[in-house]
Amino acid sequence: MSTITVNPEDINKSQEQLDAHVREIVRWHFAPETGCSFWLDWARKAGWNPGEEVKSFGDLQRFPHFEDEWLRDLQPEVWVPKAFKGRPFNIFETGGTTGMPKQRVGWDDYKVDYSEFSGKVSDAHFPRNHYWLMMGPTGPRRLRLSIEHLANVRGSSCYFIDLDPRWVKKLITQKKGDQAHAYMDHVVDQAITILKNRRVSGLFTTPKLLEALAEKVNLWDAGIRGVFCGGTTMAPQYVRFIVEEVLEGRIGFYPTYGNTLMGLAASVPILPEDNFSITYYAPQPRAVLRIVDPNQTSELKGYGDWGRVELTTLTKEFFMPRFLERDEAIRREPRAPYAWDGVAEVRPFGAMEKSIVEGVY
Repeated sequence: MSTITVNPEDINKSQEQLDAHVREIVRWHFAPETGCSFWLDWARKAGWNPGEEVKSFGDLQRFPHFEDEWLRDLQPEVWVPKAFKGRPFNIFETGGTTGMPKQRVGWDDYKVDYSEFSGKVSDAHFPRNHYWLMMGPTGPRRLRLSIEHLANVRGSSCYFIDLDPRWVKKLITQKKGDQAHAYMDHVVDQAITILKNRRVSGLFTTPKLLEALAEKVNLWDAGIRGVFCGGTTMAPQYVRFIVEEVLEGRIGFYPTYGNTLMGLAASVPILPEDNFSITYYAPQPRAVLRIVDPNQTSELKGYGDWGRVELTTLTKEFFMPRFLERDEAIRREPRAPYAWDGVAEVRPFGAMEKSIVEGVY
């Protein structure tokens, strides 16, 4: 499938903007006055100065793949840029089903990401000055603060139903399916209580929880007009089911792909020719997604081909080059309003070769 709706001039301009942003961010993280101790120490050991030598996004190929163990094993202060020293930071976690989770420090990045995303949301689906409900992981996840910030930006307030995805995944791994279903019912029942007693128009949740909720309550009659949905795999046939059956073709559907390390990749509206295949676009230049050959990660896959997702994060709070996500996806062409590559049909890496536990998130 090919849906190119972006002028070559716009694609070139976005690449120039990305290269300029890369130069600014790399200089920041490798300058003694502003950088963090991890990257300053790394440069001394590597024997080259990225702050002076990196001129474009392509130059980031000189870096090795970012190792997730660095975020598991090192104390958080090594990631604090000197320019932020003395300013208390948030600590956000991802993973952690077994062992130490990856941790990212942060200050305002999540606000920037979700403030920008607000402009991509329809007032008809998420009315301003109203109420939202989030069914999802709170606790150490960035998502809780992000969703509340997004609601606040739109003049709304948000109710929360907590979910512990680590516990659900552990239950499924241990083949305790009855307990996992009981926990899922517990979460859904709490959401139903809110919907019955409070006025809510916007919902954020995972596909599986959305389906479970819709089995017990008519979402439209409950007042829901828009749904953000993210987390687990959404293959085209499942997306069709959600749009046509669960949301009855009349509730706004906003699939999202994001995590603590990247931020939020928005999807483009699903067109008839998409056949319910979802394509996401990273919040470039703050984050860049590439679909690479898993056996030769310096090589991009062709448009329409499957490959492994590689993430580079480029903000003054956090620099993470060439991180190999545990996801695979299809590389897609730029599509308006995005003048850069998209990723489609995201699923766990190796999903076709082995069984992978996703839980409800």
